[in-house]
Amino acid sequence: MKNDEFYIKRCIELAEKALGQTYPNPLVGSVIVHNDKIIGEGFHKKAGEPHAEINAINSVKDKDKHLIPESTIYVSLEPCAHFGRTPPCSLKIVELGFKKVVIGAMDSHDKVNGKGKKIITDAGIEVVSEVFEDECRELNKRFFTYHEKKRPYIVLKWAQSADGFMDKNFKPIQISNSLSKQFVHQMRSEEHAILIGKNTAFHDNPSLTVREIEGKNPIRILIDFNLEVPIDFKIYNNEAKTIIFNSIKDSKENHLKFIKIEKENSIDQILEKLYELQIQSVIIEGGRFTLQQFIDENIWDETIIFKNPNLYLENGTEAPNFDLIPQKTEKLRDTEVLFFKNQSLD
Repeated sequence: MKNDEFYIKRCIELAEKALGQTYPNPLVGSVIVHNDKIIGEGFHKKAGEPHAEINAINSVKDKDKHLIPESTIYVSLEPCAHFGRTPPCSLKIVELGFKKVVIGAMDSHDKVNGKGKKIITDAGIEVVSEVFEDECRELNKRFFTYHEKKRPYIVLKWAQSADGFMDKNFKPIQISNSLSKQFVHQMRSEEHAILIGKNTAFHDNPSLTVREIEGKNPIRILIDFNLEVPIDFKIYNNEAKTIIFNSIKDSKENHLKFIKIEKENSIDQILEKLYELQIQSVIIEGGRFTLQQFIDENIWDETIIFKNPNLYLENGTEAPNFDLIPQKTEKLRDTEVLFFKNQSLD
């Protein structure tokens, strides 16, 4: 007989199908099981649409609907308890009278936080929680960081040569290969926003959109205190919403949002504003200066470095000072991808 972990793993697999699509909601998958047979499954596709449990319930064939009161519903995150754009899933579970509910991770969002579980147990339904919890929390690392630390999940990312340079003689150069470029665009499609500083905008004139794969463009964020980046640069085009942190003006102009902040303690102010805007994750794809600020203040959750071990540039912008040991390394043809997690935050 398959155990609870088997079905919670399936919930995670389902939830991952919507990566990058559900903001500000979490990723959630749900499976309905009767006598060790899956009779329904679903996942939350995007904010405002039905939650995972409802999609799983709706997927049960008419001939199997009478089995629901004898079935177990598995869900990777505690069922919601509040009326938002959709009614609470915990009430629907009670209404249909499931025999048992198995929850992966509890929801630390203050509108849920044990309330969903309580509604279900108060109705006399057996509830087992915190099954495969670490994996379920990892699935929603962005959501949990946002609600528990009151800031977005931060991913630092850069490419460097074997001798530790990010460009050649201070001019852009292709360091990684086409495969790693696809990987970067995949990353962009999965995160909520992407941030660069003024220098990177001038240096690379990037558009920061998703092109190499099918996916949603992240919200672009530019730090430009004196608004020096010309309006005809790619970061200002209308392909994605763009936030410009500056010290001159507060205004909203079509897809552009200008937010005024002070230069002192700018990183803290930026994170505070992004929290207010419900932005749950940010890739910092800036140059050395911006990346080093986040490293020095120890405000990062993951770092991904693309390293070309065969490329020596000898002169240019040095990569940030970052001397940690990677948790894992992958190879994308001739590019090494080094993955780091910030253990000091655990």
